[in-house]
Amino acid sequence: MPKTLIIKSQSKQNFLQIETLAREIWEEHYTPIIGAAQVAYMLDKFQSVEAMQKQVSEGYEYFRIQEEGQLVGYLAFKEEQHGLFLSKVYVHSKARGKGLGKAAIEFVKTEVQKRGLSQIRLTVNKYNHNSIAAYLKMGFAKTRELVMDIGEGYVMDDYEMVLRVGS
Repeated sequence: MPKTLIIKSQSKQNFLQIETLAREIWEEHYTPIIGAAQVAYMLDKFQSVEAMQKQVSEGYEYFRIQEEGQLVGYLAFKEEQHGLFLSKVYVHSKARGKGLGKAAIEFVKTEVQKRGLSQIRLTVNKYNHNSIAAYLKMGFAKTRELVMDIGEGYVMDDYEMVLRVGS
């Protein structure tokens, strides 16, 4: 099995690497779901170096997912009262199907346990069927539907999903 590392990201250089990878992932995966204009808007608003630095100042923690020394994905979470809000978990299409998404969730579960928390919460686009199926397979449950205005006339039309983590 290839060597996978999940490494904390804090430097501008780390965020530049993630921003570049995010653009590749989002333009390929999300353009058919939400369209190119909304993808471009969301990349700038949520996945740019400046956006990541602001999120870190608000308590988010970013991690790079590397396989055999290559950056193939990233994740970000923020601690909440009872758990971690998994804001981002993305794996490049060339690295999907190798268990990296599951490894990322296992990493986050370990963080939940280390911190004495009890759950992972995330949101996922309602039309992102493959990701929803993967989350359900890993034990997440849909808890509610969310429609959030994110500006410029765009909305995020998501499911909230939660995974209870035993201690």
